[in-house]
Amino acid sequence: MHLSPLIQRFVLHFGEMGSRWGINRTVGQIYALLFTASRPLNADEIAEALGFSRSNVSIGLKELESWNLVKLSHQPGDRREYFSAPDDVWAIFRTLAEERRRREIDPTLSMLREVQLEAVSDPGDRHAQERMKEMYGLILLVTSWFGEIQKLDVATLEKLMKLGSKVNKLLDVKDKLSLAIGGKARAGTPPASAVKARTTRTRKE
Repeated sequence: MHLSPLIQRFVLHFGEMGSRWGINRTVGQIYALLFTASRPLNADEIAEALGFSRSNVSIGLKELESWNLVKLSHQPGDRREYFSAPDDVWAIFRTLAEERRRREIDPTLSMLREVQLEAVSDPGDRHAQERMKEMYGLILLVTSWFGEIQKLDVATLEKLMKLGSKVNKLLDVKDKLSLAIGGKARAGTPPASAVKARTTRTRKE
């Protein structure tokens, strides 16, 4: 199977970037090949196209399957397994985000929860525990927000992302309105002493 210079460039780059993201370079290149392929490929075709051994391709495909990043299929009259990447790039994004959360974020949250339950007396440990509590709160906030984002349909998610800096402007307007409304409410509310005085007079009458 011959790869064009365009696809070769993408495959090589994806392999390099994958190693920086914590993904094996071989796995990254296999996925890049499947992502750009116009049809599902079997392991022999992948090995030939990338110059990898059949065993390395099998290991790489198993890794991608564990990430839910490849689809397995069969063809009539062919006992070999064929692999392809999901067609929807948003589905790929959601899967990657969810898997990274499950593999990397969740264990960290569990550890931070356990640390907060430990009784400490040393001032240094108390300081460290407080810092870990701050980290836990931040990670939990981000993951909760991202969890809500994951529930949005693609059309809504695209609109949200296209808002960009408009979100900050919208939040600024919201804050100004809240301050203005709060100020008017305070301005229109009589002092507590005046209310008490009116209540006293009414009772006497």
